[in-house]
Amino acid sequence: MAIEDNPESRTKYGEELRAKREAAGFTQEELSQRAVMSRTHIAHIEAGRRRPDPADARRLDSVLGTGGFFERFLPTLDGRKVAEHFAEVLEFEHQATVIRQYAPKLVPGFLQTEAYAREVLSSGYPPKNDEERDRLLAARLERARVLEDFDKPIVWTMLDEAVLRRPIGGPLVMCEQLRHLLALGESRRIRLHVLPCEAGAHAVLEGHVSLLWFSDLPPIAYVEGLKNGRVWELPSMVRQCQEVYDHALGDALSHMRSLALIRSVAEDYWHEAQ
Repeated sequence: MAIEDNPESRTKYGEELRAKREAAGFTQEELSQRAVMSRTHIAHIEAGRRRPDPADARRLDSVLGTGGFFERFLPTLDGRKVAEHFAEVLEFEHQATVIRQYAPKLVPGFLQTEAYAREVLSSGYPPKNDEERDRLLAARLERARVLEDFDKPIVWTMLDEAVLRRPIGGPLVMCEQLRHLLALGESRRIRLHVLPCEAGAHAVLEGHVSLLWFSDLPPIAYVEGLKNGRVWELPSMVRQCQEVYDHALGDALSHMRSLALIRSVAEDYWHEAQ
């Protein structure tokens, strides 16, 4: 299943919520208590970073006395097609000041080359036709724009060594992908750490995690598994995810040693392709 997501409409939705909340004389905290929603969740909706679900909209309408306005407004958020379980986190990437992520199986989406991303999107189940795959590919490549500014966001990426060794698309595709990571790491645009296989069991063994910080809102955590994902805002859960990440980082190679390993594996792929 997929949903449509339009950042511009989401921003307007947030502006309407802020205006009607202030007209009712509520702070975000007061609205959160009356609507049984977290203050952080309301803040993200007002900032245009998060899409409310129908239950959220109904509670907001009830508390603010808006006669179903926010529930009827939901269809206007339609726009760009993304996977449902990842829709919430796409806009977070572009608003974040710091991103730290761990990837256990694949290069993270906004670091993927076009050839690598095409191969990944071609291998899913159920199969996608070329038109659908190319739409998803365009959306994935668009995510790379998060790296256009050198200073923001600060990106730390921890890769399981399996990500380097899994020959997605064959040796030439992998060589190009790893050289792309090298270029980003050597230019200091991102910081790379490889979690080597020899580390054995580690704290983030179970799956992908992304940690995001913002200039004006509390940090969040995003965890993902097969066909599902979840954004965590609860401070205790976010802190737990941060601690797990930091614990695993202690088992990872340094940035320079990670670059050396990536370079070596890229050369192996290059020689294999010849």
